[in-house]
Amino acid sequence: MRTLLELIRIIVIFGLLGALGWVVIRNIYTINEATESYSWLGALAILVLLFVLYRNKLQFSGWYKGEGRNKLPKKVSITLIGVSVILIISPFVLSSLLS
Repeated sequence: MRTLLELIRIIVIFGLLGALGWVVIRNIYTINEATESYSWLGALAILVLLFVLYRNKLQFSGWYKGEGRNKLPKKVSITLIGVSVILIISPFVLSSLLS
């Protein structure tokens, strides 16, 4: 039962925080019409950032108390955050290169 509750919690966290992040990113991407076609890269970046946040902080405050609850290694966290930043910036770069 605790595993099911944790799964529902993950879905709600990703849904709410993902929607909030998407609203912010979408407003930034609507400044330039050419970036709107690459806005899915920003959505992917938000999901990666939420994954890092969940694995490093939020999983320890949930209902699931079983095995395998470890933080991501520091190098992996930094790499994933760096990839997310690149994904957020890439629609601007791609729109200027391909226009």
